[in-house]
Amino acid sequence: MKTVILGTAHGSNVAGKRSPDGRLREYEYSREVCRRVRDALLARGVRCVIDIEGDREPSLRERVRLVNRLCHVHGDCLYVSIHNNAAGSDGHWHDARGFAVMVAPNASLCSRRLATIFHRRAVAMGLQGNRCYPSKGYYEQSLAVCRDTACPAVLTENMFQDNRDDVDFLLSPVGMQTVVDLHIDSITEYLNEEL
Repeated sequence: MKTVILGTAHGSNVAGKRSPDGRLREYEYSREVCRRVRDALLARGVRCVIDIEGDREPSLRERVRLVNRLCHVHGDCLYVSIHNNAAGSDGHWHDARGFAVMVAPNASLCSRRLATIFHRRAVAMGLQGNRCYPSKGYYEQSLAVCRDTACPAVLTENMFQDNRDDVDFLLSPVGMQTVVDLHIDSITEYLNEEL
């Protein structure tokens, strides 16, 4: 049985990872999404763990080691790192909106398949936003948590924490549940295709 590892975003000590008005803090939002997704997957009989339970920010090297250690313990794994995007780091509101999913340039076919599922489902849920996507639907970026982990891995950017409309949506009950459902449904579809 595959184990799903959910990756939390940043830590409470990382400056700037929040909306300009301070209502949305990425580390809190990510951890809440991770908890809800984990609980739903566990209820469906899927083995699922969260990489960092506390609110600290490990180094990227430490996080990769942790994920790889979990893969070693659990065997067949899948890693989904859950974040909020930002168009700037200047503390101001910006116009960029919408969901995105990332893989590493050296991504496996499995990572790319999972990213494709996420993108397709996000578009179907109306989360595409106002940016042009690569034709394949996902971005390639040399992110350590996707590049250096020992299992298929993607990083999701769930709307923009520096766009007012995205923040309002993310903080609404409907928005939170939509983001949670996107992750549950995408992961479940990927796992079901593997059977």
